[in-house]
Amino acid sequence: MKLIASDLDGTLLKEDGTISEANQKAIQTAIDKGIEFIVATGRSYDAASIPLKKAGINCPVISLNGAVTYTKDKQIIRSIPLDKDVAKQITDVCDQEGMYIELFTNRGIFSGSREYFLEVMVDIMTSANPDISEADVRQQAERRFQFEPVEFIDNYHEVMDSTEIKVYKILVFATEPQQLSNASEKLRSEEGVVITSSGEINLEFNHPKAQKGLAVEQYVQQKQWTMEDVMSIGDNWNDASMLQMAGRGVAMGNAADEIKMLCSYTTLTNRDDGVAIAIDEMLKEQQRAIDASL
Repeated sequence: MKLIASDLDGTLLKEDGTISEANQKAIQTAIDKGIEFIVATGRSYDAASIPLKKAGINCPVISLNGAVTYTKDKQIIRSIPLDKDVAKQITDVCDQEGMYIELFTNRGIFSGSREYFLEVMVDIMTSANPDISEADVRQQAERRFQFEPVEFIDNYHEVMDSTEIKVYKILVFATEPQQLSNASEKLRSEEGVVITSSGEINLEFNHPKAQKGLAVEQYVQQKQWTMEDVMSIGDNWNDASMLQMAGRGVAMGNAADEIKMLCSYTTLTNRDDGVAIAIDEMLKEQQRAIDASL
């Protein structure tokens, strides 16, 4: 392997949003052996940088599911925005379904209502965790805006009509599964969008070429490598392209069974340093292969 490409949430990050010491050490060990490391995430660059900096990891970042790729020096080397008309169609459909919407752009994140987001998240989180108080849930939901500041607007179309704005990803949350199903059904035939998800309560919309696997592929091609030289690690549907395209796709133990079926390898959960385990196993296999060839 020449490159390790890892997702963040549900993969490299623990549930508290930090990178464990074991994961950090495993990444450094791989780097010391000449293997490059890159993050491929649904997050913006700024939100991805927070846990990476805390762990002392300086690496390239594929952000917004593959829409924008940055070097370790924050230089953009790939940019794939949505077509504006397609973006408008997505927001119209999701707005009609009553979902919370966020536009991820080159000028930051835009949304319609902070309070609506909090209401949606409180409803979802209290349903999933009935023992947690609403006050605690609301406090957790507020952290969303600490990681990625959001500008609240009255009209999505006005933002998208600006010639200075590029829309890279649209993220929506829903309180009811039917809302997600309805939106997916209405937008599935739209040629200019690919629909993925990073959780059971959301949908993510990107340009068809803005996928993690395609972004990783372009990165390795510039190195004159192939995807056979890549180990990718992920846990959800927005990771599927890079898990399928990589020479060594590794599903997290906390991934859905359907994601595990896409991969030849499964590691432990993000709670149990699954990334560190996956890297260690790969390095041991490589060493055994080297020893056998001597």
